[in-house]
Amino acid sequence: MRPAVGGLTSTDRRFAAVARAIADEIRAGALGDAGHLPSERALVTRFGVSRVTVRRALRELEADGLVASAAGRGWLVRGDRLEEPEDDLVSFTGAASARGLRATARVLAAGTREATLEEAEQLAIAPGAPVVQLDRLRMLDGVPITIDRTLVPEARVPGALMHDWAVESLYEVMLAAGSAAVRADYLLRADGADADEARLLGLPPGGPVLRADQVSYDAAGRRVQICRMTYRGDRYQFHATLARRG
Repeated sequence: MRPAVGGLTSTDRRFAAVARAIADEIRAGALGDAGHLPSERALVTRFGVSRVTVRRALRELEADGLVASAAGRGWLVRGDRLEEPEDDLVSFTGAASARGLRATARVLAAGTREATLEEAEQLAIAPGAPVVQLDRLRMLDGVPITIDRTLVPEARVPGALMHDWAVESLYEVMLAAGSAAVRADYLLRADGADADEARLLGLPPGGPVLRADQVSYDAAGRRVQICRMTYRGDRYQFHATLARRG
């Protein structure tokens, strides 16, 4: 085959262009349905290249950690999918860092107010006690992943509103204040996004989301945080090991 400028063949340029285009769309959250890439046949038609070129591009993306081959199910997006580590309580920022991703946030609401009766019961504090409410749209490498609505007793995070929550980790701030969460009760359920959630997460109204309700405890067994996370269904997965009792 005749070498191209710079030593690259035309085949090299084609596969590199396909790989780059797919990678850009994965990072933008615009490619893949429920974590799946389009079929190889669909990619061949879309890019006007051979199946060999498509497969070479996908193998390159697999080596970069952006996609994974699933036997009988084609190719899965994995580069910006957040996975909760098994039996380990970590922050969003920590989970992102472990995968080589950059966690950022857009602050939707931040302030102090009085706890409602229900919130006071969940946090085991007096009704009307001051709490910090922090609502953020959390992102990985700029891609919206989850809407995080958190409530913490004000006593657990002194000076909470002086922090830059667009880049700082609440977990790290609580750790420095001696109120780090060491365990949590976690409830996960599937649902459809409402209009506001869909707009923030880049989904159609009613698009698939996973709702996680969490109550966190410190080393002394005190309830230090309650939060609800609404994840894009195609950007999050939870790993657990189940054992049969008896």
